[in-house]
Amino acid sequence: MPKAVKDKDRARHHGIEFDKTRGQHILKNPLIMDAIVEKAAIKSTDVVLEIGPGTGNLTMRLLERAKKVIAVEVDVRMIVELTKRVQGTQYQKKLQIIQGDVLKVELPFFDACVANIPYNISSPLTFKLLSHRPFFRCAVLMYQQEFAMRLVAKPADQLYCRLSVNTQLLADVAHLLKVGKNNFRPPPKVESSVVRIQPKNPPPPVNFVEWDGLVRLCFSRKNKTLGAIFRQTSVVEMLEDNYKTYCAVNKIAVDSSPMKERVLKILTDNDFDTKRSAKLDLDDFLRLLDLFNQSAIHFS
Repeated sequence: MPKAVKDKDRARHHGIEFDKTRGQHILKNPLIMDAIVEKAAIKSTDVVLEIGPGTGNLTMRLLERAKKVIAVEVDVRMIVELTKRVQGTQYQKKLQIIQGDVLKVELPFFDACVANIPYNISSPLTFKLLSHRPFFRCAVLMYQQEFAMRLVAKPADQLYCRLSVNTQLLADVAHLLKVGKNNFRPPPKVESSVVRIQPKNPPPPVNFVEWDGLVRLCFSRKNKTLGAIFRQTSVVEMLEDNYKTYCAVNKIAVDSSPMKERVLKILTDNDFDTKRSAKLDLDDFLRLLDLFNQSAIHFS
């Protein structure tokens, strides 16, 4: 059989050809699905958000436990399949389907999110969920394994990065289980992992845009010392511009001393000059941002 035909057959289920460019890899292992639902600890009073339900394998398990399931799906073919699956059953009234791109639609209230998400939208979707209000209890999500390990990485881990710090600022994150590629139809090219995300409520009292500005800068060269990063002319000029804007908006007298000297003094006086972003934890970054802000130095 020609390879193209063979691959096409493998990507079909119930007459539907899955679109790999949309990240359509349907979870087929019932034991994995049961484990995901169990880890989410769904209650009979819960409204559950599912993203990309596909043909409904995971959806049916969620409907068995939840008060209501809201499924967001962009593919009309999948919506037709899922609608057929619940039609005439006790679950029909418990399922609400929203057709659209999950990154563009306004998400309704939900208690928990459980999903095998398209891997190509992992980062924007994660932060859309974390910015959702009111707060949800938890999300149990299937990610590409390397992305998942970045989410949970700790200081000094090889995969520790801006994504790790930003996610862990806003949520408690835990790796739950690894899932091999053969548990999907069609199998993806990468291994997968399930992660639980529990938003911190209330969130830390920090301006996230400014926080991300600092973290992005620090992780631009995470193995360089902070002293080396903040000595760069482009960085000093950016901070100088931000400082002048801040002073103008807040009607504060401008300190004429060189920005580079002020920045390096903050770093050296507080033992940050020789430290590297790859080994700083959340408290270190929070303290560093506060020290800069006390001197009217900002990152947004």
